[in-house]
Amino acid sequence: MREARDAMAKYGRNAHAVAALVRDAEVHRDVYVDPEVFELEMEHLFPNSWVYVGHASQLAKPGDFITANIGRQPVLASRHSDGSIHVFYNRCPHKGVKIASEPCGNTGKFFRCPYHAWSFKTDGSLLAIPLKKGYEGTGFGDTQANGGLSKVRNVVIYRDFIFARLSDNGVSFEDYFGESLSTIDNMVDRSPEGKLAVVATPIRYMHTCNWKMLVENQTDTCHPMVAHESSAGTAVKVWKREQGCSTETPMAVQLYGPFMSPYEFYEQSGIRIWPNGHGHTGVANSIHSNYSDIPGYLDQMVAAHGETRVHEILGEVRHNTVYFPNIMVKGAVQILRNFIPIAVDRTLVESWVYRLVGAPDKLYERALMYNRFINAPTSIVGHDDLEMYERAQEGLKSNGNQWVNLRRLYESNEEQNVTAVINGTSERQMRNQFHAWAKFMTMDMDKHIEAAE
Repeated sequence: MREARDAMAKYGRNAHAVAALVRDAEVHRDVYVDPEVFELEMEHLFPNSWVYVGHASQLAKPGDFITANIGRQPVLASRHSDGSIHVFYNRCPHKGVKIASEPCGNTGKFFRCPYHAWSFKTDGSLLAIPLKKGYEGTGFGDTQANGGLSKVRNVVIYRDFIFARLSDNGVSFEDYFGESLSTIDNMVDRSPEGKLAVVATPIRYMHTCNWKMLVENQTDTCHPMVAHESSAGTAVKVWKREQGCSTETPMAVQLYGPFMSPYEFYEQSGIRIWPNGHGHTGVANSIHSNYSDIPGYLDQMVAAHGETRVHEILGEVRHNTVYFPNIMVKGAVQILRNFIPIAVDRTLVESWVYRLVGAPDKLYERALMYNRFINAPTSIVGHDDLEMYERAQEGLKSNGNQWVNLRRLYESNEEQNVTAVINGTSERQMRNQFHAWAKFMTMDMDKHIEAAE
């Protein structure tokens, strides 16, 4: 039976075959282009990982809810009347209809299924069923449906960031993220009140490429001065030509200009890698280091945290932090990008901006401007990346070479699952991500096969 099932597909649930897609410094093209590999990611990788669901500020009032997907699984998070936050599978226990189809909203005191009007409290418990007497004597009380909405049991809210793991077995939240949580800490600590808030919808648009291409690109420091030369490079040239006697650099130029930093800048800036696929660029310096000061902000921070602590907080200006599998955080400009896999060659990008509670409005305006200038469909630099992703998605169909090379600054004795600071143009963080990919893809495959048999 097992042999027949495996013969039906190229990889099946064969942990060895899937792990073989990742070598020390190469990955097979199938990780980007094979629909079967994509479906295995939905079935194994995402349920085994800790995945970002949303932010607690989106659930400010009782009855507020947000929806999301973890792999193929639709989930629903809500704020209960006692202030607690719960995450459920987004399906009615009766006939499986999605309870909420909107990205967010307020359901009032209860959720109501639109099909048969079963209703549930905002903690997921069953509230009422029309004509409930029809279930008397049927054994309904012993069924799972009587328990209400099925809860996602592994949920952690870390400094208002909501993460969930669908698998009941796996790495704990603390062991999964470890020291990498320092980027979230730094972003939150930039608020004089130590809080962030989502006050606007994200920028959303579709990329016609595999989701991992976007994740890799976040720590690829050898492409900006090449791919963005015609966009950011042109903007810088125009400013230099037109600035005249001006001593103040416009915010747009401050945002675009650093994309044209030379290789030496990125080499010296460094990359830090962490276990389980996490890592960040901009250890010693970053493209966000030289923005102009916002009047009043430093005084607010010193009053809240003291001069020594403020120096530590604002002196840490990381560029992009990748939280494996699929989000990137820019603490210095309070942005989170969520790369949501839709198909093997389709990725929905959500780019969220957080307001630093208690900070000057100008900081939030700068973050919004960065998001629109860099991450929006109308961005002049975002299209550069998108074209590269689309060309890669097409080019990887070529049979000339079935392996993608990630050998830049590779060392034969390179350790895995470690914390290290490395040359800022190394591809080691990409290798780090793919070693984590193989780990979380295969950690439960043998168990699934045994269960099926």
